[in-house]
Amino acid sequence: MAQINPSILSANFARLAEEAEAVKGSDWLHVDVMDNHFVPNLTLGVPVVESLARATDIPLDCHLMIEEPDRWAPQYVEAGAGSVTFHVEAAAAPVRLAREIRAKGARASMALKPGTPIEPYEDLLPELDMLLIMTVEPGFGGQAFLDIMLPKIRRTRQLIDKHGLELWLQVDGGVSASTIERCAEAGADVFVAGSAVYGAKDPAGAVRDLRALADSATAEAWWTCGH
Repeated sequence: MAQINPSILSANFARLAEEAEAVKGSDWLHVDVMDNHFVPNLTLGVPVVESLARATDIPLDCHLMIEEPDRWAPQYVEAGAGSVTFHVEAAAAPVRLAREIRAKGARASMALKPGTPIEPYEDLLPELDMLLIMTVEPGFGGQAFLDIMLPKIRRTRQLIDKHGLELWLQVDGGVSASTIERCAEAGADVFVAGSAVYGAKDPAGAVRDLRALADSATAEAWWTCGH
């Protein structure tokens, strides 16, 4: 079954506890951490993640768009994140970092910017629990989905299948009712959705609708049907 992770980047930051409650039934709550160095935007950090972890039963999926993730990522596990994603472009020692995140009890995930190919990192995949393919340039919500990322999603799914891995494949950026089916058909099974959820009148209903679209597309996809 597809997993839907609403992004609180699109939520009302003054009401985060209520905004988490508004998406009950989500698989994870996606938390974008930006340092205004790795990406040109500044968002929340460890204290807010700690508060959010206490305020909701939905597990937190922290996406670190920051420099020096090797130094900072373990603190997000300690703050209560159930999954921590670091960018391979910023990590000094991605294998060591993934192992440290896992050792602290969270799922380890690695993200790739749109211009970063997956092929050089094939040997790292067994060290991960999830791989995130960015479908927009990281930094800001509300951007248009980049269709040119679909072949990259497909190639990544092929590598996961080639090695027989139980590795989640997440997409983040421009995911909506009009794009989620293409992502699922290409091979994604975890979907970050910001404005498509929090811009809806019924955020929890939007989560259900997106999951239904993704599940339907997955059932007919090449990677589940052996096409």
